[in-house]
Amino acid sequence: MEQNIPPSSSTQMMQAAEQLSPEELDHFADEVVALRARRKAPVLTKDEPALFAVINQSLPEADRERLTELGEKRVDETLTPGEHQELLTLQQRLETLHAARMKALAQLAELRGVTLTMVMEQLGIQFPDHP
Repeated sequence: MEQNIPPSSSTQMMQAAEQLSPEELDHFADEVVALRARRKAPVLTKDEPALFAVINQSLPEADRERLTELGEKRVDETLTPGEHQELLTLQQRLETLHAARMKALAQLAELRGVTLTMVMEQLGIQFPDHP
């Protein structure tokens, strides 16, 4: 049976989360996703923890911010050649990360005998995680 959190409690949790540093917030969010997954599938196979480690990976906050900054400069057509190369490198890292995450999600779906879409819905995962 699912317990509903009173609005004041969820509001307090959000206020506390707003006080976290970007790195702490990323870690907290990963823990919440893992908790949600455990509740939806309380018995993990021996392979699932390793898959969740890959699924929960993301670019560091500084890289995500830089990617946004460089993307805006690209739109404004003010990128230097060095910044263009940096943008391409960050985009490649993000694509590699997404590919690894998708592969792990597909493996998790196979282990659970559900579709990729279903496992993503169960875990509350939507792509892309960066604009």
